[in-house]
Amino acid sequence: MRNQVQLIAYADRLGGSLRRLDELLRGPLAGLFGGVHLLPFFRPYDGADAGFDPADHATVDPRLGSWADVARLSRSLETVVDLIVNHLSTDAAQFRDVLERGDASPWAGMFLSFDRVFPDGATEDQLLRIYRPRPGLPFTPVVSRATGRRLLWTTFSSRQVDLDVHDPETERYLLGILRLLAEHGVATVRLDAVGYAVKTPGTACFMTDETLAYVDELRGHARRLGIEVLAELHSHFDQQIRMSKAVDRVYDFALPPLVLHALLTGDGRPLRRWVGLRPANAVTVLDTHDGIGVVDVGTDQTGGEPSPLLDADQVRKLARQVHDNSEGTSVLATGQTADEQDIYQIDCTFYDALGRDPERYLLARLLQFFLPGSPQVYYVGLLAGRNDPALLARTGDGRELNRRRYRDDEVIEALGQPVVQDLLRLIRFRNHHPAFQGTFSCLDAPDGSFVLAWRDGPQEARLAPDLATGTWTVSYTDPAGDQRSANAAAGLPG
Repeated sequence: MRNQVQLIAYADRLGGSLRRLDELLRGPLAGLFGGVHLLPFFRPYDGADAGFDPADHATVDPRLGSWADVARLSRSLETVVDLIVNHLSTDAAQFRDVLERGDASPWAGMFLSFDRVFPDGATEDQLLRIYRPRPGLPFTPVVSRATGRRLLWTTFSSRQVDLDVHDPETERYLLGILRLLAEHGVATVRLDAVGYAVKTPGTACFMTDETLAYVDELRGHARRLGIEVLAELHSHFDQQIRMSKAVDRVYDFALPPLVLHALLTGDGRPLRRWVGLRPANAVTVLDTHDGIGVVDVGTDQTGGEPSPLLDADQVRKLARQVHDNSEGTSVLATGQTADEQDIYQIDCTFYDALGRDPERYLLARLLQFFLPGSPQVYYVGLLAGRNDPALLARTGDGRELNRRRYRDDEVIEALGQPVVQDLLRLIRFRNHHPAFQGTFSCLDAPDGSFVLAWRDGPQEARLAPDLATGTWTVSYTDPAGDQRSANAAAGLPG
């Protein structure tokens, strides 16, 4: 993965199609990004889970374009595309055939049933061990004409049926998609929800040793096709560290809540602790198509013992502050009040989470860009977008609050905002300053804060943040090797 900033975007929400997104990246956004993560464009892109529930993972939704459009994007930018490993839509042809024909269907083994994992039944203890990012147990009763009533494994929703990843037909299905992505120039595959892919009785059925063995096997297939592997994993940060050893890249999902905590309280100690623990082969984010995960920094909910980066009281205070900063809109989306004990994520744009403070927002991006890893910027964050409660009200999905649909004229208007212009300058600085190709260090400052520094030979770049005030100083060498500095008032060079 190229060491430059990437964009994360839905083609239908930024541009309206794959071709129009490409035109934006060649036009108003030209030269800004080294790559683009194309969020699901498969058929249908607007299903029950915004494309993460494909009925046909091998077909580009014709409303968005074709595989030729994906290939065109891949020729100019590194593309990241999702491989949805864990499940298929109940509208998939394979699943409909199984409902109709039962065990006579060639795809009968693809879909995971309760009795496949628990052939002798399950005890209460075994069921309560299962980890799921939703309330309740991950099972849905389904009636088949051929086999009658069966209990299927549905980790995320009743319209997303889990796959048996070790079934031969499932293996052929997933490897076929990998080959299709490779044929169209995709550089990196993002393994969506891969932590749930292997179910082992008597365990949490999440991030087990069997899971990591499967991920390693899948990575081998991808690498033979010339594709790198990025794992998506929302869980205690220790699980992210474990996963980082099995893949090329793993998301640093602990970073967003720690940056928010630091900038909203002035307390940088949890963030500083994480800098010393986090994997270097990370993709750094502040915002994505999902909410701001807090499960990644809290108490381990899968049964492990590692200590949290933020305790329960700090998480509640963080959620409460974000709710206040967003004028209450994030409360509607998150689905939990700030006083509840177990908050999985906070649904909110990152700009609203910081109370639309442009200085703190730029400092948040500086912290993201100065940490080791490949930075990704979500399209709503790129445009300093606000929460969209009207979209939330229409869909009933809390995550839609941070999935605004932009018309072309709205993109141009948003790009003109001073805070966005500052962010564009920072992206160019991060992409082109040679120090970021060198060695990273985190230096403790006498006042208890820290400095993030990069050096490559004589080239250097340093960030000295003042978390309490939300201000910062960047010291760097210019092309001639002379020392320069920038701050919130003067800004970075264009």
